[in-house]
Amino acid sequence: MSTQPLAFVLLSLAVINGMFSPILLPQSAGAVLLLAPGLLISSPRLAVFLAYLLGAAVTIMLAGVPAALYERLAGLEETTPASKGIWLGGAAILSLPALLQLFRVSL
Repeated sequence: MSTQPLAFVLLSLAVINGMFSPILLPQSAGAVLLLAPGLLISSPRLAVFLAYLLGAAVTIMLAGVPAALYERLAGLEETTPASKGIWLGGAAILSLPALLQLFRVSL
């Protein structure tokens, strides 16, 4: 079975979380301004894009932690579709606030 659809959904969730997360966006924007303070003055669009990109990268990294723990505890040598599914599930859980924000759903 091809795992490309899982990777596509994972990246899509990460991008949505990077762009719409009410939790992650302020921190990633602050990190970009801290790392490149002159960027906001010279190119504010690039600063916003880098904040979105940083948020997506953090989502992918944090979502991979449970999958890596599963592989380590199971003693696996290679990545399996089950661990990729765990990675996708972690990304879905992390992206839940952003998805709610995107679709304007309030709890």
